[in-house]
Amino acid sequence: MSTGQWLIAPEGLSWFFDAGADSLDFAAAPEPVHARDLGEWLAARYERLDAGEASDRDLTDALALRAAIDRLSTAAADREALDPDDVDTVNLFGATPDIPPALTGGRRQAGAGRLRIGQVLSTLARDAIAILSAEPERIRRCDADDCRRVFRDESRTTNRRWCSMQRCGNRAKVRAHRARAAALAS
Repeated sequence: MSTGQWLIAPEGLSWFFDAGADSLDFAAAPEPVHARDLGEWLAARYERLDAGEASDRDLTDALALRAAIDRLSTAAADREALDPDDVDTVNLFGATPDIPPALTGGRRQAGAGRLRIGQVLSTLARDAIAILSAEPERIRRCDADDCRRVFRDESRTTNRRWCSMQRCGNRAKVRAHRARAAALAS
């Protein structure tokens, strides 16, 4: 699974947002309304998952996990204490069986069968646990006042400022350029 996804801004423009972690992408994705929406989003990222397998129960579970990851990552970005109920939710999902690793090329592919939604949710919970435990200082918010999306700063110098250079970074640079041009003109 590669991180990132195309989102549509309120003004109708599409832009690529890479939160830097699968679990943060999951929290930032448009909220699934139907089980099928959930299945399609997950199947686009996990090839052995059947999109049609998602049930209403899976949707309920996914929404609970998604909300907990969102609140925890937001708290981490704001350097606030993590809510124990959200920690418990993520830990509960993380304690269930996840996607087993499988090396390709063998004659017997243990663990290479079809995935279940619960396994994927467990994998996402474990990803959230890993990033929130290992380097919580890398969880940041977009510097744009009108955005404030949460992402994991994977830059070597840990100085990423915007959720996306295509959207917020570009708008900030255009505003700075216009301000400099206006200052020179006056």
